[in-house]
Amino acid sequence: MRLTTIAFTVLGGMAQANDIISYETAQSFDDVVFGLENAILGQGLVVDSVHSVGDMLERTRTDVGSDVVIYRNAQVFSFCSAIVSRKMMEADPLNIAYCPYDIFVMVTDDRSDVTTIGFQRFPEGPMKEVEDLLDYIARTAIGLD
Repeated sequence: MRLTTIAFTVLGGMAQANDIISYETAQSFDDVVFGLENAILGQGLVVDSVHSVGDMLERTRTDVGSDVVIYRNAQVFSFCSAIVSRKMMEADPLNIAYCPYDIFVMVTDDRSDVTTIGFQRFPEGPMKEVEDLLDYIARTAIGLD
């Protein structure tokens, strides 16, 4: 089965969007998650935790007085690289603020045929190496690399 992948980096819109690098694909949420887990493992890394953000928001939606369904599914995968993290923190101990690294996968309620994968941008300097790693992992997850 051939899956069509549409990729682009989000560069416009809200100010917060400029701090996010994301790619969109027609692949299913489960396929992207499977690809992400394999891409992380393929780099010799281990997923520390998976945060089910979409489930939490849906579970608490009525508790906070909202009737808005944001996601059909949304998870954040947290992981770290001992080698890369050590290098980044030797450059600046305050880089601990960026560890662990997170990549999200989401399907919004209003665009149920599109799965988005992405991560936060990192500051100029040594942390760009982490951004490059996350970009490679995200792109690999959806078959772009």
